[in-house]
Amino acid sequence: MPHPRGSSPLSRAYAAAFRRHFWQPPRAHGDVIEGREVSFLELFYDLVYVVVIAQAAHHLAGHMTWAGVGQFAVVFGLIWFAWINGAVYHDLHGRADARTRFYVFAQMGVLVLLAVFTGQATSGDGPAFAIVYSAYLFLLGWLWYSVRRRDDPALRPVTTPYLVGVLGSAAIVGVSALVPNEARLAVWAILVVFWLAGMSFLQRRNGTSGAPRLNPSESMIERFDLFTIIVLGEVVVGVVNGIADANRTPIAVVTGMLGLGIGFAYWWTYFDLVGGRRVAADRGALARWLVGHLLVTMTIAATGGVMVSMIEQASGGHAPGPGAMSLSLSVAVGVLALILIATSLADWRDLAPVYRPVSVALGAAAVVALLIGWLAPQPWLHILLLTLVLGAVWLYSILTWFSFTHRED
Repeated sequence: MPHPRGSSPLSRAYAAAFRRHFWQPPRAHGDVIEGREVSFLELFYDLVYVVVIAQAAHHLAGHMTWAGVGQFAVVFGLIWFAWINGAVYHDLHGRADARTRFYVFAQMGVLVLLAVFTGQATSGDGPAFAIVYSAYLFLLGWLWYSVRRRDDPALRPVTTPYLVGVLGSAAIVGVSALVPNEARLAVWAILVVFWLAGMSFLQRRNGTSGAPRLNPSESMIERFDLFTIIVLGEVVVGVVNGIADANRTPIAVVTGMLGLGIGFAYWWTYFDLVGGRRVAADRGALARWLVGHLLVTMTIAATGGVMVSMIEQASGGHAPGPGAMSLSLSVAVGVLALILIATSLADWRDLAPVYRPVSVALGAAAVVALLIGWLAPQPWLHILLLTLVLGAVWLYSILTWFSFTHRED
């Protein structure tokens, strides 16, 4: 006998099964997937940021002035905060279902459009960049709100300010499309500072009474490591573009190949010293870990952009403008940021005989890097000296580690 009205129980059962398996609500806070690894979807998502960051670095390569360096820092800060919001949301609340894939692909579509306007975000394409970036934040705000609707009400004193911050940032960036370029850049800079202050708020609230303890999972730590590899790729891109733009002259080729050494030294130092390690549960550790990674990835990406100018000027003696000091400043800030990350690690206390002297060596390397920038030798020599400085710190860290682990033998 047919069902009198509406859908049949069987069709309703199929619809319920579909929702259960393919269109599930986001995971609530605390719904942890033990042993989760970074998914292919996340890797695909991060590839879009390769293009976005490349556009920002390309703009820096063509505007090697102190104003250009400042513009790059602001735009990269916005890009990084966009990435961390999307990455953290997926790690905490994503699933392997159609709903998660749909929203990740939606984010990727907006980010591709954002990349179109990133190269000239501080000039003619600024309004378009602001509108697209605002749309991306509103999309993320909707995702965070979808979690809040079904989350534990006890978490709302923490989640509500975060949601307000995301949506408020989206509105502010959107309105910035209406103001002149200089004022718009100032608004963006203030917003970056606001998010950094928000991380300091995490430092104050993390683990306090009534607030959840926020510590990155193993998959989130892996995600940060993979993002570091993404920006290391910008050094390679900078070398290739620099050699090509310099018409492949022998001195440009030599300078570029030496430039790869800085990327290699960054990789060795980061992954042997701080990569893949758990963050301490102490108050403030998470904030230091996040800020440290912002600075490390920003300076590595900047190194790739500056590398183009250094290689192009390799045959002309000293690098003109702030190119030489910008490269040294990037390296100096990068190694100091490694110290900041190291202090946030769970191993910091147990491995103090290793981390403390190595941190002193990193600080000394930052000073030497700035001295090299002030002297501004020929580009090939400048790059070689910075590579040797980074290599010396890595070798010292390995010898210190070896001495510590074999001190009882």
